[in-house]
Amino acid sequence: MTLEKIISVVSRLFFLGAFVLLGLEIIERISNGAGYTIVLLGRFAPGRLLEIAGILLVFVIAIQLREIRQELKKRSP
Repeated sequence: MTLEKIISVVSRLFFLGAFVLLGLEIIERISNGAGYTIVLLGRFAPGRLLEIAGILLVFVIAIQLREIRQELKKRSP
């Protein structure tokens, strides 16, 4: 595998992970409203899950900007 393919896979995994964490955060908030909690996520507050998802998306944005910069360098004479 080339470095570009590895970066692409990591970017996709981070993007998917961010949306999974967002979904878990929503489920956790709903369950907390009903007086329950998700056992596996008991040590993370819903806000913390949202922070982690945001951090992952920052990395995805940085990777995408890097790829855009490389494409622009290839196209310029």
